[in-house]
Amino acid sequence: MFRNQYDNDVSTWSPQGRIHQVEYAVEAVKQGSAAIGLRSDKFAVLLALKRSSGELASYQKKLIKIDDHMGIGIAGLTSDARVLSNFMRSEAMKSKMLYDRPLPVQRIVNSIADKAQVNTQQYGRRPYGVGLLVIGHDETGPHLFECSPSGTSFEYYAMSIGARSQSAKTYLEKYHDDFSKAPLEELVRHGLQALRDTLQQDKDLNIHNTSLGIVGEGQAFEIIEGDALQKYLDLLGEDTGRTRLPGGGSATATSSTAPTNQEREETEPAAAVLFEAADPMDTDN
Repeated sequence: MFRNQYDNDVSTWSPQGRIHQVEYAVEAVKQGSAAIGLRSDKFAVLLALKRSSGELASYQKKLIKIDDHMGIGIAGLTSDARVLSNFMRSEAMKSKMLYDRPLPVQRIVNSIADKAQVNTQQYGRRPYGVGLLVIGHDETGPHLFECSPSGTSFEYYAMSIGARSQSAKTYLEKYHDDFSKAPLEELVRHGLQALRDTLQQDKDLNIHNTSLGIVGEGQAFEIIEGDALQKYLDLLGEDTGRTRLPGGGSATATSSTAPTNQEREETEPAAAVLFEAADPMDTDN
């Protein structure tokens, strides 16, 4: 992926004011399978699409528990996510040992952003090739944050990262006004419908390739997989396959309402070429 003389290391700026190594790390996030987060006034949920490298392999872990009140979803390089999650667990343990209180979600997100930013500034380092969705519940309520390899972090009502995530964002943007007062099951249903839109046309959501994480008021962080997930998948009825066209259009949309290839590339340049292609490079393995 060597492109020019300005992408040899992370400390070199291009004449256009870009750091190409950071952009390459962001591309790695777009190659990972999708992860989606959304929150209401009382709960925050994570959903992730797991991949398997083959029929003989198990599915890749996509959700990681940090503490009783916090967890993360990943898209990108799992090895980098493991390093960051271990750091987050250490910080959560320090907070309990020193202050006898759960670590505030905003504080650990800022620490992760600072840690990622160092790798974008010092020669000889490389940015982390993983994006994180962090959900948690503290004294200020439920939270959802996104952490980028560039060292930036933002709080969201709903967010999606990974391959074909633009389709999920389109759904979340359309219905986000309903999330704040939604009960837990309704929030999970919206998340599953958004996750379903990131599937390839011949794929379905099932108990093997889907992970669900829940945290909230009176609810410790819990990862739900396997047979326990079936009752939530049942909220979708029999329609667990993709119902939307790539780029967020309806399956029955006319040519006047369906987004063009140029529009897809403008909204998500790197992912646009993946919509009708085979599975993108599985960086989660």
